[in-house]
Amino acid sequence: MTLEQKIGQFFFPAVFINDTEENIQETERLIKEHHIGGLTFFHSRASAATNYESKKKIVFNDDSYERLKELVIRFQKCANTPLLMSIDAEWGLAMRVEKTPQYPYAITLGALPSGSKQLVYQIGKQIGLDLKSAGIHYNLAPLADINNNPNNPVIGYRSFGQNKEKVARFAIEYLRGMNDVGVLGCLKHFPGHGNTSVDSHLGLPVLEETLEELMENELFPFIKGIENNVDSIMIGHLAVPALNDGKNTSATLSKAIIQDLLRKQLGYDGLVISDALNMHSVSKLYDKKGQLEWEAFNAGNDVLCFAENVAEGIQEILKNASPDRIEASFERLMKCKQKAGIVGGHTDPEGTLDFESASDLNRKIANSSITKIKDKLNSLTLFEAKNNDELAKLSLYKNLDNVFFEALTIPLPSPKFALEKVDENAISNLEKNLADFDTVLIALFVPKAKPMNNFDIDDSVLAFLGKLFTAKKCVLYVFGNPYALQVIPNLESALGIIEVYQDFPEFQESAAQQLIENTKCKGSLPVAVKGL
Repeated sequence: MTLEQKIGQFFFPAVFINDTEENIQETERLIKEHHIGGLTFFHSRASAATNYESKKKIVFNDDSYERLKELVIRFQKCANTPLLMSIDAEWGLAMRVEKTPQYPYAITLGALPSGSKQLVYQIGKQIGLDLKSAGIHYNLAPLADINNNPNNPVIGYRSFGQNKEKVARFAIEYLRGMNDVGVLGCLKHFPGHGNTSVDSHLGLPVLEETLEELMENELFPFIKGIENNVDSIMIGHLAVPALNDGKNTSATLSKAIIQDLLRKQLGYDGLVISDALNMHSVSKLYDKKGQLEWEAFNAGNDVLCFAENVAEGIQEILKNASPDRIEASFERLMKCKQKAGIVGGHTDPEGTLDFESASDLNRKIANSSITKIKDKLNSLTLFEAKNNDELAKLSLYKNLDNVFFEALTIPLPSPKFALEKVDENAISNLEKNLADFDTVLIALFVPKAKPMNNFDIDDSVLAFLGKLFTAKKCVLYVFGNPYALQVIPNLESALGIIEVYQDFPEFQESAAQQLIENTKCKGSLPVAVKGL
């Protein structure tokens, strides 16, 4: 390869599974003309980070998985050097592709007992098999971020929690599972995105920690990953002034963070990949096309993810970079391609999705992660109330046909009520319906995993819950992000609180079984929740 072609290998532009033929042909042109090294797949332009401004509606397509496989084959045919196909699939292909297996969020895995690392390994392995079935070699996951900020708008449920040892252990097991089926992994977002309160898709988060503080906490999982030969590390769009002479320079553009800290001080010589270069924390910094790509490469990134200015970026690097530096990055990338088994020729998508194995694995995780936060004789209270015709069941944000209530129909029969959509009459009608009942079993299906707008729990619903806890004997099952507990008023008045983390059928069934049998919950909260 010429030097220019080698530089082309560093570019991993975004491609969209559900895109126009015109855009697909443009990607084919990029592959042929610029010798790019890989692609990063997203569902659609509307679902990518740029949607924060445009608010485009995501159009779902049941054929996305088959379309992904077709595009992988089509793009590989254009490439002289096999493309390293990547995707961000933290909780499985389902993060980007509908009708594919979805696995629990990292925060759910973080609730597992420390001795359950084999389940995390199995998650990594199963996700790896799913990716291979679609022709994907490289998962931009998992997070090594320690989530110690409950108001973090973008990490939260994507982190294994706030215990650094557990985050490190589980991240390594997840990586090991993927590696064992031939899929590359990536620890992100170096030097640690957990203790931030700004979404780096929209602005630049700033970490105020000193190097000593970072070494003690945020950097710990990355250090362990380096010791275990992690395939790649993704640099986050976040500033650490203490490492940059007091400047708010994004880590992705910082030699001090990538070359001095990661390479020299921590001794990492593997592949370094930037976070998506279309994110607004960096994408608006330079007017000249290609300048951002050069600055990111010059700072120490080997791979430029979601690079939007391929032709211009290649020329800027060709003009400014030393041949030795280009060669070093090229060798790191080719080493990864070799490990993925694509140096001698690309591999077509292989195998099929195994939904049954995914469901079995999800059930095992549910059985080991459900967490009892508060218990004043939950089951006894509920069964006594049922025997006295004083029990009602209430489902919030899911209809009465939910799996949890269905599983309780025979062992715990009682009147059921549901609130799916909130209107001015819904709450008052519920209050009337529940007036004659002494005890209420509440299933809260938290609408959103992110904390914005109180996880999309309506203010009127929060106020209603606050009143209900003080007026009735309430047992609350929360199917969703445990941080949602922080926004619910008067929780201290609830008789029982069980955190279930996911609303998957397997988790609902496991929660019902736990209630009926009053079994001990094996899980523990992976994060500190204020007020508990």
